[in-house]
Amino acid sequence: MPRISYVPYERVEDPELRGYLDHARRFGTPRPESQSIRAHVPAVLRSFSENWQLAFRTGVVPHPLKELCRVYVSKTIDCHY
Repeated sequence: MPRISYVPYERVEDPELRGYLDHARRFGTPRPESQSIRAHVPAVLRSFSENWQLAFRTGVVPHPLKELCRVYVSKTIDCHY
């Protein structure tokens, strides 16, 4: 049973934050459910989304290598997700 609720989209009034939620729904990353949880604290959603943009959508590391790193990390910590 989940212990942290999702913030209903309708309760998010800030257009910037709604944009982060819309983007997650459209592209699936970061996960829309996780973004909805972060929306409980708008500063967390904003900060996470800005850093996600810098780390995963821009930068100097090619996207395929980032994906390989994600797989390596999940295998290393025995994450079955």
